Amino acid sequence: MATDRATELKVLRPDEWDGWWDHLVRAFGDGPASAEERELDKSLTEFDRSLAVRDGDAVVGTAGAFSFRMTVPGGALIPAAGVTMVSVAATHRRRGVLTSMMRRQLDDVRALGEPLAVLQASEPAIYGRFGYGAATFQLHAEIDTSRVALALPSGTDDVRLHYAKPADVLDSCEAVYAALVPLRPGMLARRPGWERAGLLDPASERDGASALQCVVAEREGEVTGYARFRTKLGWGPSGHDGTVTLEDLAALDPATEAALWRFLFDIDLMTTLTVRGRPLDDAWQHMVSDIRRCRPRFRDSCHLRLVDVGSALSARAYQAPVDVVFEVEDTFCPWNAGRWRLTGDAKGASCVRTTDAAGLALSVRELGAAYLGGVTLLSLAAAGRVRELRRGALTEASVAFGSPVLPWLPHGF
Repeated sequence: MATDRATELKVLRPDEWDGWWDHLVRAFGDGPASAEERELDKSLTEFDRSLAVRDGDAVVGTAGAFSFRMTVPGGALIPAAGVTMVSVAATHRRRGVLTSMMRRQLDDVRALGEPLAVLQASEPAIYGRFGYGAATFQLHAEIDTSRVALALPSGTDDVRLHYAKPADVLDSCEAVYAALVPLRPGMLARRPGWERAGLLDPASERDGASALQCVVAEREGEVTGYARFRTKLGWGPSGHDGTVTLEDLAALDPATEAALWRFLFDIDLMTTLTVRGRPLDDAWQHMVSDIRRCRPRFRDSCHLRLVDVGSALSARAYQAPVDVVFEVEDTFCPWNAGRWRLTGDAKGASCVRTTDAAGLALSVRELGAAYLGGVTLLSLAAAGRVRELRRGALTEASVAFGSPVLPWLPHGF
């Protein structure tokens, strides 16, 4: 497939990976990756889903996908293409390279029968024109642990914590993560090999902080949670001023979660807890004595595209009964365009083609944003991005699309 006279798009061969990866690193402005990171990334690459655009012998464009399964409202795990490693050389802008890769990729995703494509955007403005909508958001915070206290639930003192080498308890931690996957939309079932990503710990990327540490929580002899973190000692005019950076935390019950947060708050010589990439409804926000001194902020995380509208909307459940016809616009994947009748409830759903009058008009981008239940159709309508054609259809659909817990993408890819 040619993008113009000078460039050619092909599936990546294993022997081409090093040059392909070097281009990707340069395109993102990164320094050299550690040997550990490079080896892991190569081992996770799905070569038959990786694309390279070349101009002569030079790689000028890259794109890839991972074969994930993602939790959707109702708890089902459905196939989702994890779009990744997308780059275009600065020398080849505005020549159709990105559009060519997105076209090929979405055609391939459709052929594989995956209803969804998901990505994390380095530049969110790029992907809306290809039908992706921001579907999940993540919470960041800088908590002043010297001035913020925690109110803890009963049972917290029954939880026992102990330090462990991250690699030594990896299986136990992965079992906790796997138990949580069906409970929150947006979470990914990790395929073999992906558990290693949480252990990457090159010294060059610690910025003076400690090596990765891990604390495991147990109740009645069973592992019920863990936290992975780093510490960085600092000193100021008033004494110690260290920082704890949380990398990952998972817990199976409120007492375990509280015990892990209390531990992170109480580490000696530390006065700041840096929290990144957490769910917007993370429980610690309701334990703290002063949310303002936690300086919470949020940003977009998972951008989602419905590759097959009928299959995607049929795959999830709905928290209230819904019977609505969507008039869908999709110029990039025209097989989705037209009218679709969605009927469903908490037990399941069906979404099929129809000639009935539409109740709502929107593009596939809005459906993607609302799909996991973290963005409401009502809020999109307030922004002028959804039009109500039948009175009452907007509220009915918006309530049905909601989720009891906010969606969350737990890690990058």
